[in-house]
Amino acid sequence: MPGSHASDQDLSHVARALTAILPTLNRAVDRRLAQDVAIPKPPEGQLALLRLVAERDGIAVREAADVMLMKPNNVSALVSQMTRQGLLERRQDTRDKRVAHLHLTVRARQDLTRVDDLRHGYVIEALRALTDGDLDAIGSALAALNNLAQRLHPAH
Repeated sequence: MPGSHASDQDLSHVARALTAILPTLNRAVDRRLAQDVAIPKPPEGQLALLRLVAERDGIAVREAADVMLMKPNNVSALVSQMTRQGLLERRQDTRDKRVAHLHLTVRARQDLTRVDDLRHGYVIEALRALTDGDLDAIGSALAALNNLAQRLHPAH
């Protein structure tokens, strides 16, 4: 597969710009969300696990740890905490009692849907204010950003 012919300086510029803008975008959305949602925002690790379980209902704790690039005992501790909070259900595998499968509770699914709907709404609102050229550029960049994410996180 052919790689880029960009200079190290150009790659460094793009890397710095991306690593600066992506957290800024998330913080901007999170600040809007904090103003509009009465429920406290869970920590990023919890949100990441909730989204993963929403995508892969019944995922095993060890597999979740692999996907999240975390140690299984850390994910297990996170699962225990989130189970006590009523966000996750841990169900034993019928064949191997050592394996736990994760499922969102009804409350967690509703909260996650509500928060994600708000987040998407904020971005749509901001996108409507952009020019057609900006929208085309962002749209064209999405596939490349997904490829970049896969190279940074191949287990995903």
